[in-house]
Amino acid sequence: MSNPWPIVRMGEVLRHRKEFVTIDDLATYKRPRVQLHAQGIVQRDEVAGALIKTKTQQVCRAGEFLVAEIDAKVGGYGIVPEALAGAIVSSHYFLFVVEESKLNHRFLDFFTRTPAFREQVEAQGSTNYAAIRPAQVLEYGIPLPRLSEQRRVVARIEELVAQIHEARTLRQQAAEEAIVLVSRTASQMFAEAGSRFGKEPLGNHVKIQGGFAFKSSEYVEAGLPIIRIANLESEVVHPNGSPCMPRERLKEFDRFVLSGGDVLIALTGPPKLGIVPKDCGKWLLNQRVGRFVLLDLSRTEPRFVYWVARAFQQRIEDAGYGGAQANVSSKDIEEMEFPFPPLTEQHRIVSELDALQAEVDRLKPLQEETSKELDALLPSILDKAFKGEL
Repeated sequence: MSNPWPIVRMGEVLRHRKEFVTIDDLATYKRPRVQLHAQGIVQRDEVAGALIKTKTQQVCRAGEFLVAEIDAKVGGYGIVPEALAGAIVSSHYFLFVVEESKLNHRFLDFFTRTPAFREQVEAQGSTNYAAIRPAQVLEYGIPLPRLSEQRRVVARIEELVAQIHEARTLRQQAAEEAIVLVSRTASQMFAEAGSRFGKEPLGNHVKIQGGFAFKSSEYVEAGLPIIRIANLESEVVHPNGSPCMPRERLKEFDRFVLSGGDVLIALTGPPKLGIVPKDCGKWLLNQRVGRFVLLDLSRTEPRFVYWVARAFQQRIEDAGYGGAQANVSSKDIEEMEFPFPPLTEQHRIVSELDALQAEVDRLKPLQEETSKELDALLPSILDKAFKGEL
């Protein structure tokens, strides 16, 4: 480690504390979970002492350095947060008291997230034995400036981390607001169309066709994909992970073969929507998914039906029944009233909403790219900090 600060053994600033208590069956205990890849420590659960089989446990103190014996080599360590003071861990975890007169525990916390620390952990011990021992931890090196400098570095890191968090939050808010804008715009356009042209039952233009109750015992590894609710996770329907039926049975299920451009809706649970891509193959419709079958293409634009369904998803959801997992019947949907203006007006509405959606879709790659850039900032900041360059 190239560093202007002296490198000291962690044994000079940490002390292994090995103290056990007997679990009280009448008490309740918090148990922590040490997240991998140096992602910190969170609460796993809170259990009654009577349910804890191993009756001798260690009690954590806030600010201590906790190391998982088996998972340390994959980043299973961190500083015990205030919220987990008093939590218990088994003998497969090691607790180290931080000598605060020499080492700021937040300085240690940030250092343990650097490649310089991880490389030391990974280099210890046999490749056939992944566990870490307390003596090995105490032999790791840590750059150790004066306490005043440690506090300055910690404050600077926390300031930059807060800026990263703010940037990520703002980007996420912008993405969410863009999605809301599309829905709000669609609702406004349909409200205006309703006031100009009136409303009528969806069933005047569309019938909801349900799928077939395929038997899992007849599934094959390759064949005709069955489109289920799980395949409606994005606007464009995909057959990923779908079970299949034998291709030679295609004629038997001809009525349930999907076509490119079909608008689908989940009939169980939240009203997920999807559009079958133009280049789809011979995909089959499952009974829990409904297809919007247009009665007259000269009067109804398929994409308009999709936008109607999107704009009024909440109404479709409200029509559900059946307890925790709501079901929406075809009749419920067909009886709902929506505006169906002349075809030219439908085309105009679809064109404007599609263009707006395209703008939102263009934001998604930017959102992902920005997220990756922000994720890369913290390692860079920590690297500079512990080289004395921050």
